[in-house]
Amino acid sequence: MSEKFQNKYRIPSARAAWWDYSADGIYFITICTQNREHYFGEIIKGKMQLSNIGVLADVLWHEIKHHARNIELGAFVVMPNHIHGILILNGNTPVETLHATSLQNANGKNEQMSMISPKQNSISTIIRSYKSAVVKHAHRLGCDFAWQSRFYDNIIRNQQSYNNVSNYIVNNPVNWQSDNFFQSL
Repeated sequence: MSEKFQNKYRIPSARAAWWDYSADGIYFITICTQNREHYFGEIIKGKMQLSNIGVLADVLWHEIKHHARNIELGAFVVMPNHIHGILILNGNTPVETLHATSLQNANGKNEQMSMISPKQNSISTIIRSYKSAVVKHAHRLGCDFAWQSRFYDNIIRNQQSYNNVSNYIVNNPVNWQSDNFFQSL
């Protein structure tokens, strides 16, 4: 059963508990739209045709490198109801927390918050900022848009895996009909 936080049940994190997601590494990221709605466009003859929100998702992904430290972008694709991308963190020095919750007060509550707060320049904070930017700009343009609440990640550990994931991402539009996220309208 899920644990409680502030007397509410929480779904356990999908992140690997043994890994520091602000550490140097190569990460395969997948983020789905809410209810896997086709907000980003459609695949026509094996090529992605981006909608206005799809263009936002594409442009804002490429802006990540201007807003996060020590990051490179690998292969990336916008699909009708999700995105796939590779983020490469290189040169990060782990930081205690995103904000001042590491300062412990008399009853220790801030210590607990420090333990669960996202770390600065971690995969979680980078993805949260990206998702927020896409939603903000979509709503600013009057578009109804939402992401699913979480994202998927996979830590890429060797060159062969990196090559396989990169090829999967680049070829995803051509293979859309057999994609796990395929849903016809």
